[in-house]
Amino acid sequence: MARSIVVVCVGNICRSPMAEVMLAAALPSCEVSSAGLGALVGDPAHPTSIELMSKRGLDLRGHIARQLDESIVNGSDMVLTMEKAHTDYITSQWPQARGRVFRWGHWEAFDIPDPYRRGEQAFEDALALIDTGLKQWADKLRQLG
Repeated sequence: MARSIVVVCVGNICRSPMAEVMLAAALPSCEVSSAGLGALVGDPAHPTSIELMSKRGLDLRGHIARQLDESIVNGSDMVLTMEKAHTDYITSQWPQARGRVFRWGHWEAFDIPDPYRRGEQAFEDALALIDTGLKQWADKLRQLG
């Protein structure tokens, strides 16, 4: 089973932090973190992400955005991305990660659109897709456990 998982989006303030805390809650035996391809380094999670997670009893208030780099990729058993383009970029930048990088929506071949600057409904839509992928990944990873 993957013991160390990093969840990746672009800015690391909206999608990946939500997915990170949700996956960590679903798989407490795993070390789950997140990072961004174009991270808003040092920024907190987006206020709407914080609010949506708070409604689920999950705390994003301490999140700080960080940039994905080779050491994070190499130090992770698995990398989960929000979009196919993210998966393609990571495997082209760090070919050694092939076979460990998958899209969050892998099982149904869907991307999770970036809600940044698009309003609360876009965040709720992204969260619904994160929920779908979470159930599938958590089930698969538990089976492998």
